[in-house]
Amino acid sequence: MKMSIELGAEFRNDEGKGASRRLRHAGRVPAILYGGKQPPRMLSLDHQKLVTLIEDEKFYSSIIGVKVGAETQAAIVQDLQMHPAKPQVLHVDLLRVSADEKIRLRLPIHFKGESISPGVKLQGGLVSHRLADIEVLCLPKDLPEEIVLDLSQMKLNETRHISDIPLPAGVVATAVVQGKDQVVVSIHSPRAEEPEAKAAETAAAPAADAKKEEPKKDAAKK
Repeated sequence: MKMSIELGAEFRNDEGKGASRRLRHAGRVPAILYGGKQPPRMLSLDHQKLVTLIEDEKFYSSIIGVKVGAETQAAIVQDLQMHPAKPQVLHVDLLRVSADEKIRLRLPIHFKGESISPGVKLQGGLVSHRLADIEVLCLPKDLPEEIVLDLSQMKLNETRHISDIPLPAGVVATAVVQGKDQVVVSIHSPRAEEPEAKAAETAAAPAADAKKEEPKKDAAKK
């Protein structure tokens, strides 16, 4: 099983908010490794190294090798909690990965060919991205390194759905399986936004007129 990233960890035995607070003060991050028909194991991770890893999108969309001593366990990130006001990781949930069990993972969509598409280059259209990632279901061995959607042939007023994204054999988009084939990207004319802008101006006009009339009403009362 290919593991793109290695994450060093240590086992921990202390539980509770107090234990987690002490770990954070020591520059460690509390984490848990669970799933795979094995009991959960509490871990601690090096905060500085973790902060470097989470800047890479592959950290969230790849199989990670969680290394404790001489043992390495394949896992994926299920949840990562950040401090609301500081660049600090508070907790990480890791799910064990087994070679014979399918995994669900969100993968970012990489768009290419926007600027050379007929809809943009020749027809002056604007590209509107509706989705940035999709969830896929597959065995670990089939997990693609990235998914790419080519827009180079798109014309004005055309759309691409999740089902238009080419996926390797053995990989399916869960939204399509569930009958929720959403629009991923579209190319539309800039003029398509004009009616909305005019409607907003029309709605604002009566309010502006009403404000102008207020002093006259006060004057009449006097």
